[in-house]
Amino acid sequence: MRGFAYLYSSLLIGRVSGQMVAIALILFVLGRYHSPQLAGLTAFLAVTPGLVVSPIAGALLDRYGRSRLVMLDNLIAAATGLLIAGLSWRHQLPAPLLLVIVFVSSLTFPLSNSGARALFPILAPRHLWERANALDSSGHVIATLLGAPLAGALVGFAGPEWAIATTGVGYVAAAALMARVHDPTAMEAGRPSVFVDAWRGLRYVVRNPSLRGLALTLSTFNLSWGVLNIAIPVLVLGRLQQGPVAVGLLWGAMGAAGLVSALLTGRMDTRGRERQLMIGPILASAAAMAFLPFAGSIGWVLAVMVVIGFANGPFDVALFTLRQRRTDPAWFGRAFAISMSVNWIGTPIGSALAGPVIAWSMDAALWAAAVVALVSALFPVLAIPAREQAGSQV
Repeated sequence: MRGFAYLYSSLLIGRVSGQMVAIALILFVLGRYHSPQLAGLTAFLAVTPGLVVSPIAGALLDRYGRSRLVMLDNLIAAATGLLIAGLSWRHQLPAPLLLVIVFVSSLTFPLSNSGARALFPILAPRHLWERANALDSSGHVIATLLGAPLAGALVGFAGPEWAIATTGVGYVAAAALMARVHDPTAMEAGRPSVFVDAWRGLRYVVRNPSLRGLALTLSTFNLSWGVLNIAIPVLVLGRLQQGPVAVGLLWGAMGAAGLVSALLTGRMDTRGRERQLMIGPILASAAAMAFLPFAGSIGWVLAVMVVIGFANGPFDVALFTLRQRRTDPAWFGRAFAISMSVNWIGTPIGSALAGPVIAWSMDAALWAAAVVALVSALFPVLAIPAREQAGSQV
């Protein structure tokens, strides 16, 4: 499809750079400021402000076009990386200034995160949405497989400043590729203010039964993912007495399984079966998580992670496709930006809650992840309509 290869290449390179930043920035703070508290605050400010302003970002995407705003965020991310690295090299980066730079950079993150995804159903015809969404899902996996090890290697051999600066090159390349994407979004005259548009987008998501049901499903399910993000490393490093390499290999194995299943699911017609393709993987993931408290070897955990990863591929394809089918194209930017932010919010909450629970009992945290995942399987049936309902578009 015209422009799709440029879109996907830009998206993939941008995500690899994003994964590198997520690793390199934390290692940078720990290495230069020797403060885990500052590292946690930096990670929080790198994400949360963007989630808060996502309705405004969505309104801008629908108003001014997606590709140009995706380019804008990529260029801002590149400038941010180069600014942090440059100031650090000159020993002119106090902690408050670092936090200000990270905060400002995060404000435009929804532009690329939601804008690129909103272009998928526009450039790809409806009958190819499953295949396009399979590529979208696999892009997250590929970025994880490449970005995290590359960032770790650069930090180890060249230093954290070089790792952060290198991400700027990736972001510039992503922006250059996005410049080749033709965005057919029409520029409408006489629209209300951006804030009114943002409010209408928020109201659209709340009143759309399918998007509302997806928010309940994903925000709950992602609580369990947030717990696992903390619990798996602690389990492997503490109870199983393995090293950081083992942790990385486990997440890599999960990603590889998800890549295979996503590409296989992309060849299916999911129409009318989206809810089932979400419920099945959730139940499989919950069942696999229930085996983690009994893990006595790294092989046991590896088997669980492969099952969870393989289940995640069909889940992502069904989720992305259902959201596209149940959203009016005129609302793609606003609806996607808000929906993705609400869906994602469970992950940082789960991670924040996991720390105190793990300190009390590792098994309790792992059981909690499995139970929460099991509960989330109820929402596709109870909260997502079997068919699109008329009258939910305003």
